[in-house]
Amino acid sequence: MHAHRPALIIIDMQQGMASPAAGSRNNPAAEHQIATLLQAWRAADATVVHVRHISRTPGSPFWPGQPGVEFQAALAPLPEEHVVEKNVPDAFIHSGLERWLRVRSISKLVIVGVSTNNSVESSARTAGNLGFATQVVADACFAFAQIDYAGTSRTADEVHAMALANLHGEYAQVVATTDVIDALTRPCPAPAHHLVR
Repeated sequence: MHAHRPALIIIDMQQGMASPAAGSRNNPAAEHQIATLLQAWRAADATVVHVRHISRTPGSPFWPGQPGVEFQAALAPLPEEHVVEKNVPDAFIHSGLERWLRVRSISKLVIVGVSTNNSVESSARTAGNLGFATQVVADACFAFAQIDYAGTSRTADEVHAMALANLHGEYAQVVATTDVIDALTRPCPAPAHHLVR
C-alpha cells in the first residue's frame, strides 16, 4: 500500500440502502461511480476502507443479522481491505478509524457513499477537523428527499447539493470521480535528493 496516496473511504454501501423503503433518492449512477473508484484504487494498490452501519435500534434494516446490514455484492470488501463498523453516522466515532489511518501515515482521504447529508457529511466534517486532506466525490454520493425544519419538502437533489455546500471549502474539497482518478493515476513525484556539497 502507498501511504502518500489517499485512502478511499466507502460509507454505508449496504443492501438496506438499495431498498425502496429507504425513500426517494438522487444520483442513480452513484453505485457505478463508486465501483469505478474502487476498481481504480485496487489497480493502484491504494488503501480502501469499507464502513458499514450497525444499528442499535431493533427493527432497523441495519440491525445485526438483517440482510440490510450486508454490503452490496458489487462493492463488497476483499479479505485484505479494512472494514469499519459504526453505530452513529460519523465513521470516526468509537471506531478506531483515525488511529488506523494515522499508524499507516495516511493523511489524505477520498470519501464516497451514502447518505450525503448524514454519514458522508458527518464523517467528512470530522475528517477535516482532524486535519486530514479530505475530498468528497459529489457524483459518487447520494441523498434522500427530506422535509426541512421549516416544513418544506426538499428533493434528494436539493438535500445532496446543500450537504455538499456545507462541506466544500470548509471541511473538504468537493470533486468529481474523474478528478480523483486522474490524481490517483498520475505518476508520483520522485523524492528530492539533496546535493552534498
